Amino acid sequence: MQRPTRVLIIEDQVKIVHWLSEFLKQAHFEVLTAYDGRTGLQLATTEQPDVILLDLMLPDMDGLDICRTVRQHSDAFIIMLTARVEETDRLIGLEIGADDYVTKPFSPREVVARIRALLRRASGALAQNGTAQQRALICGDLQLDPNKRLCTLHGEAVNLTPTEFDILQTLMQHPGVPFTRERLINEALGYDYSGYERTIDVHIRNLRRKIEDDAQNPQYIQTVFSVGYRFTETPPTA
Repeated sequence: MQRPTRVLIIEDQVKIVHWLSEFLKQAHFEVLTAYDGRTGLQLATTEQPDVILLDLMLPDMDGLDICRTVRQHSDAFIIMLTARVEETDRLIGLEIGADDYVTKPFSPREVVARIRALLRRASGALAQNGTAQQRALICGDLQLDPNKRLCTLHGEAVNLTPTEFDILQTLMQHPGVPFTRERLINEALGYDYSGYERTIDVHIRNLRRKIEDDAQNPQYIQTVFSVGYRFTETPPTA
């Protein structure tokens, strides 16, 4: 029997943790809680949650540092809980590996909706892989295996977040085809994705840092000015 989806809440405000926990349990999630960053990091490692709700302003550690550390060993979905309203703060979180964010004050229904949207993406990919083996996507030294959710470059594994993987897969499936940011959100992340178009730029920037020899002169993911992005039709030359 498959275990329920495990959600880890890392948040220092007791009231928020309490009503979030109750609402998540009613939605049939298994809930773990941590009121400080160090405990949260330990639980993220030992309990292997599927989703992490991470407050960015904790008393003992910066939430961004926690996100960065978690991303070194976990591909769990990370949703930032933030009272910061500046767009720059949200983008920084996405740059270091978060998948989504919720701005305080928020309703627990909104949080559950965000979690379910992320899980639908994951279950949709698994269902697609289970019905038929998808061919590997190969361009030069870059290879993406949708069945194993594995990306390699020069034969070495590339650590992509779930969101980065979905975006790269969508682009590689349509080499040479320009994608607007809106279309890329819809096809890679789903129509129920709650982010905004600017987040795509952050994820593309992250991907370029990981797969391009020169992120300032990208060969795989090309910018189409006044439109968006496309994946190259021809493998980069050495």
